[in-house]
Amino acid sequence: MSKDALSQLLSERDWLMADGATGTNLFNMGLESGEPPEFWNVDRPDNIRSLYRNAVEAGSDIFLTNTFGGNASRLKLHNAQSRVHELNRVGAALGREIADASGRKVVVAGSVGPTGDIFEPMGTLTHALAVEMFHEQAEGLKAGGADVLWVETISAPEEYLAAAEAAERADMPWVGTMSFDTAGRTMMGVTSASMAALVGKMARPPLAFGANCGVGASDLLRTVMGFVATGSAVPVVAKGNAGIPKYHDGHIHYDGTPALMGSYAVLARDAGARIIGGCCGTMPEHLRAMRRALEETPPGPAPSLEEIAAKLGAFSSASDGTGDDAPPKRERRGRRG
Repeated sequence: MSKDALSQLLSERDWLMADGATGTNLFNMGLESGEPPEFWNVDRPDNIRSLYRNAVEAGSDIFLTNTFGGNASRLKLHNAQSRVHELNRVGAALGREIADASGRKVVVAGSVGPTGDIFEPMGTLTHALAVEMFHEQAEGLKAGGADVLWVETISAPEEYLAAAEAAERADMPWVGTMSFDTAGRTMMGVTSASMAALVGKMARPPLAFGANCGVGASDLLRTVMGFVATGSAVPVVAKGNAGIPKYHDGHIHYDGTPALMGSYAVLARDAGARIIGGCCGTMPEHLRAMRRALEETPPGPAPSLEEIAAKLGAFSSASDGTGDDAPPKRERRGRRG
């Protein structure tokens, strides 16, 4: 069996650059708050082509499809649960078109976000139902030509395992990241060490695992260092927000400059991440600065926490989530920005 596109690139390169934000970029194109971005795959395909093309032209080796909320539970909020296969297939097909026209090897990663539901016994979601929802989405992404499933912004280990089973059912390679946004833990209490342990026990582990979104770039890198400290052989993903969100004239604006994201990318690489991208607030200009910094800055030693804080800003909490002072669990229903 031939190697999948992502494994092939990982075998050829020391680091790969992923893309930036989906939501932030689409809001700049006119997406209304509350409007499902996935509808644009069909209704405004040229905007989605631009989203993908902008990432590729800025230097991304991997870009995520506009399908983050493309599962039945999320789409049901818009009476579109019957459109799961269609919206995911088209979202991936547009990506395949852009990647194939790029003139180089670019990975189309089918974005799979959380269901937004809580698992039993606290909620109503069962393992079987979660697997079914993720599998339906995975088959749509596969039909559209995605190279890999990219499971992201997960908080609960149960949901991570359900997505892994769905990937296996669809016979698709996969990558899986969680969002660590509560003093170094996910909303459901997972630490970097416990996520690495979870991945280490899986019969069919992801091609890469890591963290996305969360608080700021500093916190995300502290989590990445936690993954690396476990000695996991699975490549690590760092996909941090472009700074910290600030309200300005009724809009959320991320305060991270392209220069800051360039520093973040180099620090992420030197900390041990193999796949480096941005999340909320990360625009093409940030990606260009990240690519340039990665190419022009020689590899260095792993940074200290003090160096990370000095270059990217203070951590949002004293704890990295592994102590006894982490806050209680709470529910997350957010969308990747």
